[in-house]
Amino acid sequence: MQAPPPPTAPDPMLKLENQLCFPFYAVSRQLTKTYQPYLQELGLTYPQYLVLLLLWEHEQLTVKALGDRLLLDSGTLTPLLKRMEQRQLLSRRRAPHDERSVIIGLLPAGRALEAQARSIPGQLLAKAGLALDELAALRSQLTQLLARLT
Repeated sequence: MQAPPPPTAPDPMLKLENQLCFPFYAVSRQLTKTYQPYLQELGLTYPQYLVLLLLWEHEQLTVKALGDRLLLDSGTLTPLLKRMEQRQLLSRRRAPHDERSVIIGLLPAGRALEAQARSIPGQLLAKAGLALDELAALRSQLTQLLARLT
């Protein structure tokens, strides 16, 4: 029986510290965790907050448009929207011109949360210790990378 070959030096490209994905993963988890206490006060999950951000900006969007903007498929988005509809934050209705399309509209309770959420971005910025120009540069780089990957 032959002895196993001696271990080779690990490939530096396979070391965790050299991966691009891990800092993104870790930052994403930490950022979501940092949002949690602010969103709990509003009774929202992070994905629900993202939906409301788009609706505060646009008032109404199709499920497809929401999914495209949030990079979520309808199988993930539909249950989320149903729960928000049950809380009367938004409405779901078929588009009159296309029965296959569902329009999501903001309801008064959803609109009311906007005023309560106004302070969240500033609080997160302060916690991250970023200046506005640093935030803008980082967001620009991340947006460019996301565009390349999608």
